[in-house]
Amino acid sequence: MSLYTGQHVVAIVQARVGSVRLPGKVLSPVLEKPALEHLIERLSRAELVDQVVLAVPDTAVNDELSILADRLGVTCFRGSETNVLDRFGLAADSTDAQVIVRITGDCPLVAPELVDRVLSERATKQYDYLRTGQSFPDGFDVEAFTIEALRRARAEATEPYDREHVTPYMQRDPDTHAAVLEAAHAVPEERVTLDEPEDLEVIGAVFDFFGHNRFSFEDVAQLMRSEPSVFAGNRHLGRDGGASMGTGEKLWKRAKRVIPGGNMLLSKRAEMHLPSGWPSYFSRAKGCRVWDLDDQMYVDVGLMGVGTNVLGYGHPKVDEAVSAAVTAGNMSTFNCPEEVWLAEQLVDLHPWADMARFARSGGEACAVAVRIARAASGRDGVAFCGYHGWSDWYLAANLTEGSPLATHLLPGLDPAGVPRGLAGSARGFAYNDLAALESLLETGEIGVVFMEVERSAEPDPGFLDGVRAAASRHDAVLVFDECTSGFRKNLGGLHLVHNVEPDVAVFGKTLGNGYAISAVIGRESVMQAAQNTFISSTFWTERIGPAAGLASLAAMRVEDAPARIDAIGLEIRRRWVELADSAGFPIQTLGLPALGSYLIGGLNPLAVKTFVTQEMLARGYLAGTATYASVAHSSEILDGYFDTLSPVFDTLAGIESDEALLAHLPNGTAHSGFQRLA
Repeated sequence: MSLYTGQHVVAIVQARVGSVRLPGKVLSPVLEKPALEHLIERLSRAELVDQVVLAVPDTAVNDELSILADRLGVTCFRGSETNVLDRFGLAADSTDAQVIVRITGDCPLVAPELVDRVLSERATKQYDYLRTGQSFPDGFDVEAFTIEALRRARAEATEPYDREHVTPYMQRDPDTHAAVLEAAHAVPEERVTLDEPEDLEVIGAVFDFFGHNRFSFEDVAQLMRSEPSVFAGNRHLGRDGGASMGTGEKLWKRAKRVIPGGNMLLSKRAEMHLPSGWPSYFSRAKGCRVWDLDDQMYVDVGLMGVGTNVLGYGHPKVDEAVSAAVTAGNMSTFNCPEEVWLAEQLVDLHPWADMARFARSGGEACAVAVRIARAASGRDGVAFCGYHGWSDWYLAANLTEGSPLATHLLPGLDPAGVPRGLAGSARGFAYNDLAALESLLETGEIGVVFMEVERSAEPDPGFLDGVRAAASRHDAVLVFDECTSGFRKNLGGLHLVHNVEPDVAVFGKTLGNGYAISAVIGRESVMQAAQNTFISSTFWTERIGPAAGLASLAAMRVEDAPARIDAIGLEIRRRWVELADSAGFPIQTLGLPALGSYLIGGLNPLAVKTFVTQEMLARGYLAGTATYASVAHSSEILDGYFDTLSPVFDTLAGIESDEALLAHLPNGTAHSGFQRLA
């Protein structure tokens, strides 16, 4: 007599077309059939299964799965795409199932005899819930449970994670007798789940080896032992963490297949924050709060758009101006008047300047500025200090001979693609080293001095005045790059605070509060050199950027934003020191108050940054060891941030070595970027 005599056992296959990592994966062809078709045929051979049902989302993109089910003669139940537990439960109710086997569509190798074994073990031991454990290869995932356990989960589970993944609530429910079935003997730790393109190659190779879909679990296990090379293609991926991996992390993996590096900005690469688990993408942002693709909210006391949003995300006045620009029309054969008004305002803020040109990114604006400055000076050589973007003129400094570690001014960046003919055209000098600048200028080759006004360290007394005097003495054009420092202490460039006038200044980041606009302003005698060269781009004439710039300047004036974020930054710096003193370890703060950072004495800075990021993310904060201050960082926000940071600092206080710190980082450290020449 069967263990399930009188009981209706239904295998429900949970499947969808819209996978983030491998779209359409369940319909991927394997032996001239969709992978899902092989799975359904294999499940139909399980002796203890009475019925196979396909449970798919009710969105139009999944209609193909309904068509496949009809062709195979299996029931297809349509339900919610996001509330998978509800979809699954309704599918079970529609069949009068008493015992359910749950299989996901990304496990096409699940074998009928393994399903029967799980069902037999569940019935014999009278478990409410039983699943295969991690001693089975990834992709042989089988769960069996009673209809009562499923209904209890549907009624009681409230967390989004539980509603999305069906069975986690059952696994921890004290009223559900749950257990794990492990493999009877050692099986190689291979991966045969279908989530990545490499997985499809491996699964296809398995089916090709057998030439049919009637092979058993033991057949596959033996193949793993005898022909391990068949499974080598996806071994680097490790065991699938899809259930615990957020939508953003999955999309990041997908992005790296179609976008070199994964995105457009090094500072926003996921691995720059955490080696795994970083949400990567946002659905919306407001103030200093960011929501990821799973609608998880985080408080951003970290990079704030990498320094772009001093007024906070989604400032109403700026957004209103942009919306009005879109409504009126963003582009036409004519020019937008906003660029004239914005140029006038920037010139008014900087009495030494007469003219302005606009671009849309800081890197573009720096390239424009150096072109104008070279044209005005009549010499190609650039002496620079600080970070100035990705352009050839700047990365040419990395075209040096000898040891890269000893000579590269941007360690970690390879100047591949930068013409070697530019070698020597850009030469660096260290901040506060006036003698080094004088030495470069005395060669007679330098026509441009290009530098950040202030970054990690304050200028020594007389340094900036000395730079101005040296540039004038050698007829070099002095360019201050204020892309990062501008509008973070005063309304305008930081050079106004130091009372040192350049010939050209460059602004970006803060100018549009998250909208793309950058500016080059300067003396007429220099700026008119733009007429003697070619500097032109269609999308530098669109309307949104200047409209956002005008609205941002107006909001900064009304809200006294630069002075406020300077004060907020000083408060953050003070409380970092106070918290470290309380925890009992030394700390060093760096940078302008509004873009401050810290180092903890005796510990690897990258490991500390990774640990703080990891712990704060788990607590709902985007926060590493640097903060770009924003007016959205209210007293209440900062109180919550420091209350949350306190136990993290306490943990760090008990860590005495880098080795001990690494033990707290299960996935290793974040990637390091490049160093700025300070």
